[in-house]
Amino acid sequence: MSQSTVKYDVFQAIADPTRRNVLQLLAATDRPISNISEHFDISRTAVVKHLKILEQAELISAQKKGREKIYTLHSERLKEIEDWLQYFHLFWDNKLAQLQSLVEDS
Repeated sequence: MSQSTVKYDVFQAIADPTRRNVLQLLAATDRPISNISEHFDISRTAVVKHLKILEQAELISAQKKGREKIYTLHSERLKEIEDWLQYFHLFWDNKLAQLQSLVEDS
């Protein structure tokens, strides 16, 4: 399978700290690659690879404006992660309630 046919899911896309940092940057405002690149101590080529993975996961999109691409966050795609984590919130809330009950009964 070639790199161009690989489709990343949201969890794969956020697995890398650099990509998570890119998402945080884009949460503040849409940005061109030149602005994104200056926030990292890696090559522009490496930043482009991270952006492609985020695009394939549909977490960001790029729109050509003049000579630059402007990247935009699609935060609604992060809902998949929130939904998955919600189960664990319920799990821990239940465990903490049980612990509280045990401590109060002692």
